Amino acid sequence: MNSEENATKMQAGILTVAVNDDQKLLAEKITPQYANEAVTREVSSWEGVSVHNHRFGGVEFRLGRRELGHLHGTFADLPFRRDVHDELVASGRAKPHHILPDSGWVTAPMRSRAEAENVISLLRQNYERRVD
Repeated sequence: MNSEENATKMQAGILTVAVNDDQKLLAEKITPQYANEAVTREVSSWEGVSVHNHRFGGVEFRLGRRELGHLHGTFADLPFRRDVHDELVASGRAKPHHILPDSGWVTAPMRSRAEAENVISLLRQNYERRVD
């Protein structure tokens, strides 16, 4: 990858991390702004979803009066039933909530494109549960 491609990706909020001279990718990191914009753009396009400022900072997504989850820069917090929470934590898709670890809430990082896509998938899971 040349320096011009790197500059373009940095402007887009993507940082490519190389592990050797062949530019083999270790990870594709994204900025918090890029992650938040990508997740917000996708989730706000779903029918019935509204976007709000979260009371502790960040962006909150609601379907009607129900919160689907919210973003705090480099991570997302999402509410789930306890059995779903336990499954998500066991599978490594999320961690117990960073403040309330004994609740049904989970925390999921958004430092790479794959992690942001995971957050979108988790929000979609909550959305589909609420729509059904």
